[in-house]
Amino acid sequence: MKILITGATDGIGSFSAMELAKQGHELILHGRNPEKLSHTKKKIIEITKNEKIDTVQADFSSIKEVDTMARSIYNITNHLDVVLNNAGVFNKELVLTVDGYEHTMAVNHLAHFHLTLSLIPLLEKSKDARVVNVSSLAHQNGKIDFENLHCEKHFSAYSAYATSKLANILFSNELSNRYSESGIISNSLHPGVIDTKLLRAGFSIKGASLEEGCDNSVYLATSPDVRRTTGKYFVKRSPSPTKTNTDDPELLKKFFSWSENQIKKVLFK
Repeated sequence: MKILITGATDGIGSFSAMELAKQGHELILHGRNPEKLSHTKKKIIEITKNEKIDTVQADFSSIKEVDTMARSIYNITNHLDVVLNNAGVFNKELVLTVDGYEHTMAVNHLAHFHLTLSLIPLLEKSKDARVVNVSSLAHQNGKIDFENLHCEKHFSAYSAYATSKLANILFSNELSNRYSESGIISNSLHPGVIDTKLLRAGFSIKGASLEEGCDNSVYLATSPDVRRTTGKYFVKRSPSPTKTNTDDPELLKKFFSWSENQIKKVLFK
């Protein structure tokens, strides 16, 4: 399978990349830092002997960089089987991006929203196309307030993160609604409370191993067991209930439209 992994230089992303490389898949690794990206690629090749690895660089806080990255992927491959939307941040302070958007929402949701939609034509060429969205149990504390999605009224670090993780599920479910008939399945997941830089920075606690953390991602990206399963949220390889409004048709459409407008404001102003 040809698999794109975002945020592949750290934490769950790097362990997912290593495991997928061991399985023999062709990978496109995304990272923000060119040096770390090069080091990650070299390490994976050394350990797995799998040289079928390309890299793409972009700062996900910039929609224009994401757009450029998406275009560059068309120069690397003529199809994609899996987009694994893994990259994520947790900000203790309010940070605005170059586009004027709240950083957590921009990186965790809007970047993946635009990237995935830009790559739909490549996914449509696959016979087993999948989009895997790494969310979190934290989504249960998220709230879609269209007047505060960029923390215009107030900022709370945990609320901003939780809302971005809720956004991942809403996007995943609406993507399933719109593209399942095209043969593209879309699912989201909770990786577990895993010992990552994000967990330590945001919550000052340690979690389970990164090997455990990548299990759900690798499973949804490759397992034949879920080939016909779409629009679900997975915990420990099983579909699990989410916050009650994540399948609300009107909310899904409204949030998708809001996301589209955020991209248009940057690319078409």
